[in-house]
Amino acid sequence: MRKIFLITGGAGFIGSYLAVNFKKHFPRSSVITIDNLVRKGSSHNVLLLKKYKIKFIKGDVKNKAVFSRLPKVNILIDCAADSRVLAGYKSSVRKLVGSNFLGIINSLDYAARVKADFIFLSTSRVYPFDKINCLNYTRRKSRFYLACRRKGVSLWGIREDFPLQGIHSFYGATKLASEYFIKEYAYAYNLRTVINRCSIISGPGQFGHSEQGIVSYWLASFLFKKPLKYIGWGGEGLQVRDALHIADLFNLVLKQIKHIEKIKGKIYNVGGGQKNSFSLKELSHRCQKITANKIKVDKIKKTVLLTLSGI
Repeated sequence: MRKIFLITGGAGFIGSYLAVNFKKHFPRSSVITIDNLVRKGSSHNVLLLKKYKIKFIKGDVKNKAVFSRLPKVNILIDCAADSRVLAGYKSSVRKLVGSNFLGIINSLDYAARVKADFIFLSTSRVYPFDKINCLNYTRRKSRFYLACRRKGVSLWGIREDFPLQGIHSFYGATKLASEYFIKEYAYAYNLRTVINRCSIISGPGQFGHSEQGIVSYWLASFLFKKPLKYIGWGGEGLQVRDALHIADLFNLVLKQIKHIEKIKGKIYNVGGGQKNSFSLKELSHRCQKITANKIKVDKIKKTVLLTLSGI
């Protein structure tokens, strides 16, 4: 059967990469993208989409009328989100809810109407950071390591069954609320859905900044000799993240589409794993080696959680 894809947030880093590679993998398929082009750099990706004859619609997913003029599709992949960690703290919470939650409701309404499979790119931020920060850690050389085992935690990291009660950030809360509604829509309308809780995603074409796209942001700071900061936890840069390459994300989503009847309703943690993990300190060493540049990295020792009085 000829596939018709709809990708919301289709001019973003992830959405445009998926769109182009779906077109390459399924040359006879139709790929439709929607994006409001608010994110800096997204307009450049529109040219890339047009190069591969991918239909682009400028529109906002929180506007239900955008979906009323769409043809029937087989697969909807939701990549539309304001993914800044501090969104809602330094900007309007209502605007964030509109982009990240009301937009999902409109996408789900459309998917239910046309009976499209629904793949949602969620985030590891749905796990409460106040609970994660209270776990036991040990320091070894240039990074922290988890030193405890309890429900939802292994020496490999946080599992999907980690308790979700706690503080998530406004961004994380909108994504978690979206997950709950995806489950309800799947039950009510018999939709085949998959939720991917993604960690850091990196790769070519990413326009990183201090709140999102940390790998490209860090590398660019070394390349152009811009100062950086280690914030919190003693100011030594021992916090650990893992990075998933965008090509690996595409391969995963491709497999999920092929086997969606078997995995429908599942939730997955999607990351690069321990082999692709790094502390900020280790990332600095790697970027210094690549660029041959040394830059100033300030140390802010105090750990301040996300609050209106302390961000």
